[in-house]
Formats: sequence, structure tokens, C-alpha cells
Amino acid sequence: MTGKDKGKIMLYALSTCIWCKKTKEFLSSVGVAFDYIYVDLLKGEERAKAIASVKRFNPSTSFPTLVVNDKAIIGFKEKEIKEALGL
Repeated sequence: MTGKDKGKIMLYALSTCIWCKKTKEFLSSVGVAFDYIYVDLLKGEERAKAIASVKRFNPSTSFPTLVVNDKAIIGFKEKEIKEALGL
């Protein structure tokens, strides 16, 4: 998604997860640029790589997992997200 550059922001999400949707909507609403992956829609090796990336930051592999400049925020935590983005 396009927006203000606040560093490397990656959202690992599930397409059916309401908290993932809220996190994505929040990031869009504050106008920051970010990338996202719906892990549940991936197949095969692509999915395995995405899960391995999530596990690096979140060993329990729960969603949403938001990574802001190598800092992981697990779940929809608006205050923590704002702090990580410097808002």
C-alpha cells in the first residue's frame, strides 16, 4: 500500500481475520506505506517461506503479526503501532 515512508513495514495477516483487517485499515487510515501478505492464501513453498518469516518474529505464529523496522507487534494494538510508527 502506498503512503508516507516510515521504514520497512510488513503485515502478515489472514484473509478471514477481523483483527488483521482492522490492522490493515488502521495503517491505511494513518497514511503510511506498507506491504502485506495474506498467509492463508499462499500455497506450497511461498506459504512455507511466509510462515518461516512470521516465526522469526512471532514463534507462536499468531495473526496479525506486524513488523515495523524489525520490531514485531502481535495482534491489533493501536497504541503500540502508533509508537512504532512515531505517530
